Amino acid sequence: MVRDTARGSLTTEVFSDLASVEALWRGLEADPAVLATPYQRFDWVAAYARAEPGTDVRVLVVRDASGRPQVLIPCHVTREHGLRVAGVVGAKHANYHMPVFASRAAASLQPADLAEQLRAAARGAGIDAYAFSHQPRFWDGAANPLCFRSEPSPSDAYGLLLGPDAESTVRRVFSGDARKKLRSKEKKLVETFGPVAYRVARTDAEVTAYLDAFYAQKASRFAAMGIPNPYADAAVRAFIAAGAGRDARSDAPAIEVAALVATESGRVFAVFAGAVDAARYSGMMTSFDQDPSVGRSSPGDLLLQSLVRDQAERGRRALDLGVGEARYKTNTCDETIELGEVTIPVTLRGRIFALKAVGTARLKRRIKRDPRLSALVTRLRRWRAAP
Repeated sequence: MVRDTARGSLTTEVFSDLASVEALWRGLEADPAVLATPYQRFDWVAAYARAEPGTDVRVLVVRDASGRPQVLIPCHVTREHGLRVAGVVGAKHANYHMPVFASRAAASLQPADLAEQLRAAARGAGIDAYAFSHQPRFWDGAANPLCFRSEPSPSDAYGLLLGPDAESTVRRVFSGDARKKLRSKEKKLVETFGPVAYRVARTDAEVTAYLDAFYAQKASRFAAMGIPNPYADAAVRAFIAAGAGRDARSDAPAIEVAALVATESGRVFAVFAGAVDAARYSGMMTSFDQDPSVGRSSPGDLLLQSLVRDQAERGRRALDLGVGEARYKTNTCDETIELGEVTIPVTLRGRIFALKAVGTARLKRRIKRDPRLSALVTRLRRWRAAP
């Protein structure tokens, strides 16, 4: 336990295993006042940790003067060039890495106080630096103190608010012309393959079927692009399967999988999967059938329209389509979620690491925001991946 001796108001506990902090963590999640993203749900983090053997997880819990938990931050400690770096759990699979704040009041903690608590905890754990990527500057209208003085991320994320009436939400998000075109495309898909339906995986068998289709569709897509397929990794598949599995301890899986399917043949035309909590659906991954007879009906767009309607009907207040630029995101979303890269050095070597991390973030952002540089990097990646 680390105490803020200067102020005598904050204490920080560091847990080295998930089981010891599970009850506290789930208690924070269940509180309606909590401020958090779906990627810091206990079930999401636990699924990732189980699928990655040897994952060195540290969970920091900052308490106030009365001992009440105010902030919870899960970390993954790795070695980088001889340094121990505490980073985010989930790496690129998590769109956001904000701490779990017990309330909006907890999120108003002074950035300097929070950073000092993290540094003090790191000294006791032998950590040289923290590297927290994809920190939302604001979440649900509240500022994120961990994002104070952060470096802008290479890419931002895109989201939208869902209204209480599902049909009104769909009409707001998709123009009349867009809805008309989608009805025409769905009609052509039905004429070719028979009736189609939107489905959310409710059983482990459905999870497996939809994910298998996703992996096959992604493999085809990446092969056509000439780039490595990250979903070929067995550990990645194990994590997604664990997160999407039906767990009796939880009201909802950590990852929700939806698909557009042919009701007669069971053929899966498109898949969408996202991290979820009670209030938000956050898109993690999507794919569609590469067959030209399917592709001309825009199955991904058809699935997205049904997804928006379904999430609004089920009472979720927000939906986002994750980090990175894409046409379907800008066409659908009306909110840009600004993200920052946060590096907190602890030791002298950690300060050197932080300088390098800032330089890398700036370079990536420049490449991402310059179409010519981005195209050049894509060509180089294809060249390196070519046999």
